[in-house]
Amino acid sequence: MKILIIGPSWVGDMVMSQGLYIEIKRLHPEAKIDVMAPGWCKPILERMPEVHRAIEMPLGHGQFDLKTRYQLGVSMRDEHYDQAYVLPNSAKSALIPFFARIPVRVGWRGEMRYGLLNDVRANKKSFQFMLERYVALAHEKAAMTGTGCLGELETLPYPALAIDSQQQADARKQFAVSDDKTLIGLCPGAEFGPAKRWPENHYATVAAALIEKGHQVLIFGSAKDRPVGDAILAQLSDDAKLQCLNLAGETDLNQAVDLIAACDTVISNDSGLMHVAAAVGCNVVAVYGSSSPKYTPPLTKDVKILNTDIECRPCFQRECPKSHLKCLTELSPQSVLEACQELKAMRARIV
Repeated sequence: MKILIIGPSWVGDMVMSQGLYIEIKRLHPEAKIDVMAPGWCKPILERMPEVHRAIEMPLGHGQFDLKTRYQLGVSMRDEHYDQAYVLPNSAKSALIPFFARIPVRVGWRGEMRYGLLNDVRANKKSFQFMLERYVALAHEKAAMTGTGCLGELETLPYPALAIDSQQQADARKQFAVSDDKTLIGLCPGAEFGPAKRWPENHYATVAAALIEKGHQVLIFGSAKDRPVGDAILAQLSDDAKLQCLNLAGETDLNQAVDLIAACDTVISNDSGLMHVAAAVGCNVVAVYGSSSPKYTPPLTKDVKILNTDIECRPCFQRECPKSHLKCLTELSPQSVLEACQELKAMRARIV
């Protein structure tokens, strides 16, 4: 069986989509899975052993360009794919498999794409978690009758990204990452907006406390997150700054994945890197503000999920509609430090 998957456009969603690929390979061990996705997701796909080939989508997020999609689809007809899975909900995302004349085209009901898809699933709300929704697509529609048909979330295939030990060693050397200190990762950015970002001063308080315990702190993120990392550094003492590296915008995604995997614990907002940290085996302390873990939690057993219980959250807004951000400001650094300690103790008991 030869399968084409039109993958998600965001790093976190791409990580979670690995659950579908694992399930397909479980059901069809000889299947060859090709995934088409934006170029920035390619380093993630290359770390999934289930993926035969990562195909770069030449169109930007939100770009329609019917002509290019038609040409892409026609060019793929010689691949003779047996089946396609379309993970985004848009109609345009279903065009390439349609133009490629792939006989079976599976996806959830979205923007008027009946015909573009010929195996349309309509009961998405029966599945609470995104991972469930991905995994359900690997099964026959008739079997996916609703809540519980896949079992509990903990029994589903969790993402597990491969780590390149040589690349990891090279990255540690390039960025002067300690070989003898316990590494703590901070992921203080959030592409979605400020209502997902725990305050920089809280991150700085946590960083200072962990450095005082003898750890080295690594700040991860894109170039957009570098000012946030700089703001954290600015609040540390001169001595503490020597043990805190702002790698936001300095690493490529491959390096970031390998260095995150070298961390004992990662403290993160609800972001793509949170899902990376879960998929490479870190302890994860996940801080939720305007969003909720009831849909896209970090998929690991080594996790502490923290949020405040004020009545206006989760609002799922990019910016706080009440202009106070209490869902984030009232979540204390001490609670994060305690969560780190609890995860450390849990892992020690297991070992």
